[in-house]
Amino acid sequence: MQPNVSSMPATRWTAGRVGRTVLTTVLLLYGVAILRAGEFAAIDNVNLPIHETGHILFGMFGELVTAMGGSLFQLILPAIFVGYFLRRRDQYAASVALWWVAENFWNVAIYIADAREQALPLVGGGEHDWAFILAELDVLRYDDRIAAIVRFVGIVVFVIAVLWGYASAAAPRGSVAAIESSSLTSDSPK
Repeated sequence: MQPNVSSMPATRWTAGRVGRTVLTTVLLLYGVAILRAGEFAAIDNVNLPIHETGHILFGMFGELVTAMGGSLFQLILPAIFVGYFLRRRDQYAASVALWWVAENFWNVAIYIADAREQALPLVGGGEHDWAFILAELDVLRYDDRIAAIVRFVGIVVFVIAVLWGYASAAAPRGSVAAIESSSLTSDSPK
């Protein structure tokens, strides 16, 4: 017996779905390139002003938190976008924002790993945030280990973001909202 083709749901790959899949692939390849290079990437030109703004925003909490504020805000701001898109039920956009969170973990890991060597050029030539932070916490000798942990967390977040991106790119746009609205407006008894 052959399946009734007319009763099967049509899975059409619209231009939007193809575009989201292509963008996810670009983010996957760009992320792998960033990881392999192990240095600052083009996107970090966007992250740098966010980092510097973090110092200002956390400036009222003392010297240690102010130093941490740059790296914290690099992670907080894209995470806010993840939350915003989730609230709007845009799974795909949330996955892209999560990719940005992952990339910021890698960026912060590079900065942490440089704490003892202090070879990275700093904006304004000021004090190295992570040299100060790790020295204050008496863990400066572990900068490479701490950086490796932060990088690993970024890799885990990256894998989740890419898998989520592919899954949500393949799903029909608005499928979550459509399912919820149909169950709320259904006339069938519960």
